Amino acid sequence: MPWPKSTKTVRIRKGNLYAADCPTRIVLDDVTSRWGSLVIVLLLEQTYRFSELAYRIGGISEKMLAQTLRVLEEDGFVLREVFPTKPPRVEYSLTPFGQELAERVQYLTSWVENNVAKVMGNREKSRQMSA
Repeated sequence: MPWPKSTKTVRIRKGNLYAADCPTRIVLDDVTSRWGSLVIVLLLEQTYRFSELAYRIGGISEKMLAQTLRVLEEDGFVLREVFPTKPPRVEYSLTPFGQELAERVQYLTSWVENNVAKVMGNREKSRQMSA
């Protein structure tokens, strides 16, 4: 059965990641994107302001950070809190739902950090063999 065009009025109990039109792929893209996973894991540490996130995540543009935060907020993973100060102070943190996700994503990012040398070595061997 195909997925409905709009999921706003339909309750989805469990997705099927392998179905071409399943919204689970959109969520997976959001949380495993180049910047999404970094934002999620970084927010597991503490609450951050926008400029602090931009500083901590090397190479991300302000536009891409804003877009990533907006998507993660829409998905219910990130909480954006505006404080009525002058100038306004905005802080980002994980929702309980986002914390649950971040703990799982952190396993993946930790594995990558711990195994990057092996992966890069394998990549180099593969390139040498095909050259």
